[in-house]
Amino acid sequence: MMIFKIFRASEWEALRAAGETQGAPIDIADGYIHFSTAQQAPETAAKHFAGATDLMLVCVDADKLGAELKWEVSRGGQLFPHLYRNLRLQDVSWAQPLPLVNGTHSFPAGLDEASQ
Repeated sequence: MMIFKIFRASEWEALRAAGETQGAPIDIADGYIHFSTAQQAPETAAKHFAGATDLMLVCVDADKLGAELKWEVSRGGQLFPHLYRNLRLQDVSWAQPLPLVNGTHSFPAGLDEASQ
């Protein structure tokens, strides 16, 4: 299953430069890296990144993260993937800009199907 992390462009560039990251400030504060499923990602973008124009959508294969990936109850009682280690650049399957179009983030077409 593919899971997704939304980074600000500067956070993505820092990951690319260093080869790994503890995540965004919220991740560091919480002690794990927050991810979303394809179904959860649009709500995550709307709730935590409303109006942001410098975002990157990063895709990771959950099956390759091992035991450090935990599925835990979060927003709305849903299970969300949380990574309890640094995210390494080698963990990333792909990344692409997440543009803001008419006030809403535009996710890639077919994201739900591609995440299976």
